[in-house]
Amino acid sequence: MLGKAWSVSHSSAYRYSFTMILANPPFKGSVQKSTIAKDLSKIIDTTKTELLFMSLFLRLLKTGGKGAVIVPDGVLFGSSKAHKDIRTILVEEHKLEGVISMPSGVFKPYAGVSTAILIFTKLGVREKGTDFVWFYDMVADGFSLDDKRQPIADNDIPDLLRCWQQRDSAKDTNRQGKAFFVPREEIQANAYDLSINRYKEIEYEEVSYEPPKVILQKLRALEADIRQDLDALEEMLGD
Repeated sequence: MLGKAWSVSHSSAYRYSFTMILANPPFKGSVQKSTIAKDLSKIIDTTKTELLFMSLFLRLLKTGGKGAVIVPDGVLFGSSKAHKDIRTILVEEHKLEGVISMPSGVFKPYAGVSTAILIFTKLGVREKGTDFVWFYDMVADGFSLDDKRQPIADNDIPDLLRCWQQRDSAKDTNRQGKAFFVPREEIQANAYDLSINRYKEIEYEEVSYEPPKVILQKLRALEADIRQDLDALEEMLGD
């Protein structure tokens, strides 16, 4: 049905509305501008399928309806006007509830592109938009990230679900962890960039090394040992 709504005229494209949309639309594609419904073009001026589908899903949802859509990472930080527009719409006009960052490889062997899940609620015209956005850094999904996609022990999905169900913007403030909230104002200040690396804090461990002179002495001692072994070997071989 959604594929049909993509290409038909405005009079029939929005006959249907939904309380929930779960979708994995085409990545990195483009369509001819003449085939795009005019109402979608008014919302966002682009031919990129991943952005147009986001616009379409917002049109198809009922007020209060929820969406969870898989998008390529470029949607999160793309610098084009269309990329910024769709992120602004999600944050300011609707309620962007969560951004789940997924590792590259989850869609192998078909595609190796890094992806994310955008979770949002469609709001009415007079309703308030986003206050905080919940981020989760998923690094494993229970399968290897190569073409074989074999089962492995590492799996963040159970923890992801637990963190989502127990999320609290007042408590989830540790940006060195897997899950944390970011206020709307900070996202605004970063041109509505939704990539987790923009906000996640990396804890660096201090590494201490021996003084350079000590390392040099050890290298000289190692070199002397190697020379001694080479001399012994040469003596064994004789003339």
